Amino acid sequence: CAFVYHTCLPLSIGAVCLTLALAALLQSISQGISDRMEKTVSEHVKINKKDGVLEIVFARPERKNALTNAMYVAAAEALENANIDQDVRVVLIAGEGDAFSAGNDLGDFSAFAAGKSEELQAWRFIKAIGSVQKPVVAAVQGLAIGVGATMLLHCDLVYVADDAKLTVPFVNLALAPEAASSMLLPARIGHARAFAMFTLGEGLSGQEAYQLGLANKVAPREEVLGAARAAALALTQRPIGSVLMTKKLMRETEAILARMDEESALFKERLKTGEAKEAFNAFSERRPADFSKFS
Repeated sequence: CAFVYHTCLPLSIGAVCLTLALAALLQSISQGISDRMEKTVSEHVKINKKDGVLEIVFARPERKNALTNAMYVAAAEALENANIDQDVRVVLIAGEGDAFSAGNDLGDFSAFAAGKSEELQAWRFIKAIGSVQKPVVAAVQGLAIGVGATMLLHCDLVYVADDAKLTVPFVNLALAPEAASSMLLPARIGHARAFAMFTLGEGLSGQEAYQLGLANKVAPREEVLGAARAAALALTQRPIGSVLMTKKLMRETEAILARMDEESALFKERLKTGEAKEAFNAFSERRPADFSKFS
């Protein structure tokens, strides 16, 4: 087209050819940038789309899938894109190895508290999973700690392994609940049980999570991902408009996002306290934290 444009075609046709060529070039550049971002940003998050299901897999098994800033960005982008991608009808979240997720990487917390790191990207991920319009299915095995547990409150179907252990030990780290869990968890399992989980660090087994209504099914570890994938595929066969409307009616999204904002401000405030510093130091030094000097 470029040659013909310069020699024999009318300007209007040549302009179209030139526009198409530029568009192709820009698409190629964009794809190259996207590929580089995939390698650098989502090294520990695997994204796969097939048969209407978008899978987001935490892939840092050597660290129990503890979530870093880069992992949060990759997962948040996938969730945000799922809202506008018509080929995505369902989102499935899983983790590689023997744990679903050990929660936020404490190294990021410590660096942020010391003013040595960028803004925590956990909030972007939390907002994304709290406002995703498509149904979300989770496959949970082993540890689900902190945000690894609270994100399940935003999943529409949850399948847990019999070895699953859900904990939200925010107070043990001198922090505050996040992901609107201070509102959603008591509503699901009652104030007393939720308070014990937050403040005493009490956990739930997979069977207990199922009995309390936090999970749809408990199964042997080797069957959990298959059960979640089967459920996700079944959802793709349902009328998408009806599915989306049902989810919207069942969730008070505005109230959830408002609570997330409130929690986020308090969480960031707590991160910079002496109590939090003591908690992080104790964790890194493998000793019990001593909060007796704080009043």
